[in-house]
Amino acid sequence: MSTKEKVLEQVEVSTKEKKNNEIVLYNDDVNTFDYVIDTLIYACDHTPEQAEQCSILVHYKGKCTVKTGDIKDLKPRCSKLLQAGLSAEIV
Repeated sequence: MSTKEKVLEQVEVSTKEKKNNEIVLYNDDVNTFDYVIDTLIYACDHTPEQAEQCSILVHYKGKCTVKTGDIKDLKPRCSKLLQAGLSAEIV
């Protein structure tokens, strides 16, 4: 195996290992900023500043990635967001 092939193989492996899932939160016309902020702090362990920034991005952009990581960690967090009446999905 040439050096070039080894490097390509290493890049492919590290790319596969770094694949993270994301929780995407979507804008709605129902929930207040304060409610979304409190819910992000509760469900995603955000700091108040992180939660506020995400809520602003969701409001103006329509969506925002609020958490990345392993699917096992994200599923219960996304469920908490959904149960709280927010629109979110894991992608």
